[in-house]
Amino acid sequence: MRRREFITLAGGTAIWPLAARAQQAGPVRRIGVLMGYGESDAAARSELAAFRGALAKLGWTEGSNLRIELRWSAADPDKIKALAKELVDLRPDAILSQTTPVTGVLIHETQTIPIVIVGVADPIGSGIASSLARPGGNVTGLAHFEPAQGGKWVELLKEIAPSTERVALLFNPATTVPIQFFITSIQAAASSAAIKASVAPVHGKDEIEGVIAAQARRPGGGLLAIPDAFNAVNRDLIIALAARYGVPAIYFDRRFAESGGLISYGSDFAAELGQAALYIDRILKGAKPADLPIQTPTKYEMIINLKTVQALGITVPPMMLGRADDVIE
Repeated sequence: MRRREFITLAGGTAIWPLAARAQQAGPVRRIGVLMGYGESDAAARSELAAFRGALAKLGWTEGSNLRIELRWSAADPDKIKALAKELVDLRPDAILSQTTPVTGVLIHETQTIPIVIVGVADPIGSGIASSLARPGGNVTGLAHFEPAQGGKWVELLKEIAPSTERVALLFNPATTVPIQFFITSIQAAASSAAIKASVAPVHGKDEIEGVIAAQARRPGGGLLAIPDAFNAVNRDLIIALAARYGVPAIYFDRRFAESGGLISYGSDFAAELGQAALYIDRILKGAKPADLPIQTPTKYEMIINLKTVQALGITVPPMMLGRADDVIE
């Protein structure tokens, strides 16, 4: 079950239309979509379907009054650059940008085409927007993370695996949210829980095993997968290695828990993409991105995978199970 949701847009815009709106009249509009994940990612395809479905409910029908130019970057920095330029050269009416690295490249390619962001952290610190209330420039949308989440990941990992004494922060510097965004809350929570937190940057999937194996060399090792398109693309490998080495791990997205990860804590990517359709709709109707506030999540979901709990020999506190938004058996 999912009890978490995003807030409404400022100014009273409804989270969801009560009924499908009449189909838009006029010429065919074109939007670009640059996904941070790979086309083979079933969860990403499902999230994209939520975006398309939301657009349809708003009256935008592909093949009738809307054309979508879709590109998948698979968290490849070189591919992101090439595809961003390709989309901008098409001069679409708006672009949906998924993840911080994708958005960073797109804003260097265009300062005029409206960009709607999803899966992005720290839009101000990353130079994407001047403020949340009035972003300025050509970018608006939904920020997916907040700094305090870092501390919450540490707290939840300690709660579900009380023997945790060390935690490695897994990320790829080329594709991640800036680690500084979370590090203060991570360090504070780690200190309070008597956990030693250490950064573990990797630059390719062949380096992941070394990080996880190091945590398993003695008791008390744990893993925190920092929000990162690289981690998302390689989630099956990360989950499999954590299971092989018996390392408890916490993740930023429910897709990890659904794929066999121990526990995840974060906001709902599919719901976020559905919300992004509202921004696209308003922009296609003439709204300026500079005037549309960037939403931040206020509710989060905790997902626990009981099969992985049992494989690790963990006993989850009953109160923690009761707080979970979803328990996968």
